[in-house]
Amino acid sequence: MTIPTSTRAAVLTAHGDDLTVQELPLPASVEPGAALVRIHCTTLCGTDIEIWSGKMTFPGMLPMVLGHEMVGEIVAVGAGTRDALGRDLAVGDRIGWSESTCGECFGCTVLREPVACSRRGYGFLQRSDVPPYATAGLADFAYVTPGAAKLLLPAEVKDTWASMAGCAAKTVLRAFQRAGGVRPGSRVVVQGSGALGIFATAVAHLSGAGTVVTVGAPAERLAAARRFGADEVVDIARGSEATVQRVLELTDGQGADLVLDLAGAPSVGPEAIAMAGQRGTFVVVGSTGPTGDPVSLSTIMGKELTIVGSLNGDIGDYYRAIEFFRAFADRLPWDELFSEPVGLTQASAKVAMMSALGEIKAVIDPRIG
Repeated sequence: MTIPTSTRAAVLTAHGDDLTVQELPLPASVEPGAALVRIHCTTLCGTDIEIWSGKMTFPGMLPMVLGHEMVGEIVAVGAGTRDALGRDLAVGDRIGWSESTCGECFGCTVLREPVACSRRGYGFLQRSDVPPYATAGLADFAYVTPGAAKLLLPAEVKDTWASMAGCAAKTVLRAFQRAGGVRPGSRVVVQGSGALGIFATAVAHLSGAGTVVTVGAPAERLAAARRFGADEVVDIARGSEATVQRVLELTDGQGADLVLDLAGAPSVGPEAIAMAGQRGTFVVVGSTGPTGDPVSLSTIMGKELTIVGSLNGDIGDYYRAIEFFRAFADRLPWDELFSEPVGLTQASAKVAMMSALGEIKAVIDPRIG
């Protein structure tokens, strides 16, 4: 095909407003280490919704193209472009990609932790009015920068699964790794019944937890959590005190060995501390919003709890998320997480629908129209 010089993209110009479909320029040439990709699938993430609403913002970020969970086919590739495992990439290859890292800062060189890169770059944080313009998922084409960690995708992992692996799934798997994994037969509580919470429920179940309790709302999401491995569910509509009490009842009064925050509501901290059992672990994953409610330090001390923070994930977590879907493809109804795909012109409606908890994982396929 002829290499395009511009692309349609759904652009966010003001928080809370409809996305506008605009024509954005593409780089005139593809530099070494980079690729130009035709987007096949973008799955919307909770972060997209928080940015759209303005819950997550910073000066100068708009206008921008949303979408950081995406899969596409290479239509042009720069010299020497390889994926994270050193495999040469060529036109026609199906790839996903993770955020770029600089390889030079303290986080990259001393900590050797890509998540700690001080110049870590997400495609969806690229302004759409300056080069390279279109690096995110809600577009016909995306420019994948040289520093972005690219991954050649196995054919048996579906587009939707591979897209979700790019953020939601890798974030959850990193959280479990940071927690030290799941001890077989243990009690696990998942706070949150969105895409991350339901996926975390599945991971806990497949990892051999004895009891998995998913805490969240609405009822339809909790029903989905049951289909993905929750032994019990607790509706947060009952209020914090009743929610904690119910979790304690479901864990024989002992509390949970592992509690994971995938919700981010202000109340999750004190609830998690109260739900956790003696020498339990609480992993904070979803609290990206405002400051949470105060927690009891004396309770943390008295229970000898371990509190762990976990931020997103890196290319290693992304690879493991792809392998997770490949290994457990037939174990759970993964396709239930995703809505029917729509075209780019309907992306704005899907953002609003996800914001209203109408869908778990909206899917945009720009090829639809």
